[in-house]
Amino acid sequence: MSTKEGMATADEEITDIIVQRVPYWDPPAVKPLETSELVEWSLYRALIGEFMASLILVYVSIATVIGYKFQSSGADERCTGVGYLGVAWSFGATVSVLVYSTSGVSGGHINPAVSFALFVAGKVSLVRAVLYVAAQCLGAICGVGIVKGIMKHPYDSFGGGANSVTEGYSLGAALGAETFGTFVLVYTVFSATDPKRTARDAFVPLVAALPIGLAVFVVHLATIPITGTGINPARSLGAAVLYNQHKTWKQHWIFWVGPFTGAALAAFYHKIVLRDIAVVKEALRGSFKRASSTA
Repeated sequence: MSTKEGMATADEEITDIIVQRVPYWDPPAVKPLETSELVEWSLYRALIGEFMASLILVYVSIATVIGYKFQSSGADERCTGVGYLGVAWSFGATVSVLVYSTSGVSGGHINPAVSFALFVAGKVSLVRAVLYVAAQCLGAICGVGIVKGIMKHPYDSFGGGANSVTEGYSLGAALGAETFGTFVLVYTVFSATDPKRTARDAFVPLVAALPIGLAVFVVHLATIPITGTGINPARSLGAAVLYNQHKTWKQHWIFWVGPFTGAALAAFYHKIVLRDIAVVKEALRGSFKRASSTA
């Protein structure tokens, strides 16, 4: 046997071992109206996990926003505080930590738009998605409540961390920013947690939280000047409830419609283009065959 043939055999054996250790299995779609999980303790553990993760995310991030505005409010202190970069890091790093910490309990959604996208993709039931959104929103409200209790004067003076459209931007521009920003986030979520990718790269489950957090970070850098960056309806709702100003509520629809639209587009894009491309090829091949036979 030649050295080349021996190396090929060794490579094949290693490949077989890897495949056996990390088999590829794409779970079937969940029934949309599945209700059997309502009697399972795991669902309620997951709801508690989503509640606490949303509370921690919103507490840390909104406190960072208020603290930055407070520190940089003085005429001689405009260069103090963490700045937009620090605010973006606060959101992104906290999301990364929380996804890593809670993914084994609830999947680490921490965002109604993510839960909605996973429902659209058939990965969670309608019951679980609705309960997750409720837990996330309640956690966000409690998180902002803690910030307001600790930082009452700065909170009232500096907008309560509530999302609104910056002067100079139209509602359409704000809606587009929220839609595309959420698309980037949910696209990353699907790509980082894809079972097919996990089977190919066994280390992916350990680092999936990192690209998700980085997606949140870069989207905040792009969107903070436009809307303050929502891309998470629970975060926007929590701040709006506690700040409770007319302008905030008047524009609040943007921070639900935009993220849900972007999430749905990302779910369809991932399923149709990135995962089911063979189906697309077959459809195109069939259309070409019909066209050639007609000709």
